Amino acid sequence: MTTQYRNLINGKMIQADDWLDVVNPANEEVIGQVPACGAEELDSAVIAAREAFKSWKTTSFEERQAACMAISAAIKENADELYRLLTSEQGKPHQQAKGEIYGAAGMAAAQATLKLEEEVLQDDDTRLHRSRRVPVGVVGGIVPWNFPVMMAIQKIVPALMSGCTIILKPSPFTPLATLRIAELIADKVPAGTVNIITGEDSLGPLITQHPGIDKITFTGSTATGKKIMEGASADLKRITLELGGNDASIVLPDADPKKVAEQLFWASFSNAGQICVAAKRIYIHEDIYDELAEAIAEYAKTVKVGDGSEQGTGVGPIQNKKQYERVLELIEDAKDNGYKFLTGGDKDPSGTGYYVPITILDNPPEDARIVAEEQFGPVMPLMKFSSEDEVIARANASDYGLAGSVWTADTEKGVAIAEQLETGTVWINEYMHLSPFAPFGGHKQSGFGAEYGLDGLREFTYPQVITVKKDAEVA
Repeated sequence: MTTQYRNLINGKMIQADDWLDVVNPANEEVIGQVPACGAEELDSAVIAAREAFKSWKTTSFEERQAACMAISAAIKENADELYRLLTSEQGKPHQQAKGEIYGAAGMAAAQATLKLEEEVLQDDDTRLHRSRRVPVGVVGGIVPWNFPVMMAIQKIVPALMSGCTIILKPSPFTPLATLRIAELIADKVPAGTVNIITGEDSLGPLITQHPGIDKITFTGSTATGKKIMEGASADLKRITLELGGNDASIVLPDADPKKVAEQLFWASFSNAGQICVAAKRIYIHEDIYDELAEAIAEYAKTVKVGDGSEQGTGVGPIQNKKQYERVLELIEDAKDNGYKFLTGGDKDPSGTGYYVPITILDNPPEDARIVAEEQFGPVMPLMKFSSEDEVIARANASDYGLAGSVWTADTEKGVAIAEQLETGTVWINEYMHLSPFAPFGGHKQSGFGAEYGLDGLREFTYPQVITVKKDAEVA
């Protein structure tokens, strides 16, 4: 019998009349069912969140921290169950799923230490100016399918720490681990502060347009982000958007191909390339291009593509059929245009599961779709460059600006190049390191606002300035 999961509304686990199937992308089998919520369930969640907000907004830092630490502990204590469940619905190998679960627990604990202090702007004989941050209200959080648990936590915890309450919508493709967490924390946070409801993609616009929701925080594609921004404009909801990226990695001629090949491979192919900050365009200086391209391709041959629950798997399946077909379309376009492949390029012959072989392209042109578009799959284009000015211009010639990296023995030069890249985050000689204490957000069409750190916490608040005139004569 297929396991049915329930939603969390007002502190209770709620069933539904209609259900959605959740499919394991490794074998295309149904592994669970979740409630198919609509306007009625959303209204119930909004009512609960608004009622809870009345008291939650007045709680102390210590009370908020205790609730978030309880969430962290619940995830950590049940990590073995959760990471296996995550692999079954998302597809990522067990080791990567374990990293997401423990990372989410650690992220919750770290963000629970963040505190927005009041600031005295003026205090003299005439006036006291005092600035403080007050919670926005009820938050609608919409989470993608690539890192469903981590993305849920990075919305729930700062919302609670700011004094807000939240209604979270997981992706219909990957709701199971999140709903299991909902069950684990239902009696650990005050009723109504955290509500988690599932539904088709049609539930998203209902959340965005609901008059009882004050802020939207969304992680997903740029195209959907534009729709959310449009929907939120009706009543000027506050928004935070972490959107797509077409992130460039720049490898300078002093980098050792033997030392960086494996790192660059995983910068692109972790989670089967389904990471917003994955290295999606790799620019290699012409002096070391051939050697590094060969080293990456040779390493790729050692990595097993398969079911994430099987021992030794390094790259799992694409999470869902729609994205699987899009990645295959990009590969076919590259083949139709005669681009050279170093590895991959063929569809998996088994026919079961959404597997795409590790695919590396050899110096396709800048206007190739595989270069110009975000692949979000296990496909890596390698390109040659000859000068720093040239590669900086090519890296910046994108509507996206989420992240990037520079690889070099000369870190000062790496920083100088990083400062010229039009992205929110740039790593030097590493990739995908995100700190809970540093803001993360995109430039251009990669986002709006920030997550993590105090900047991320401020996204859930309004500034309020209180001014006291000391020499006023009113009595």
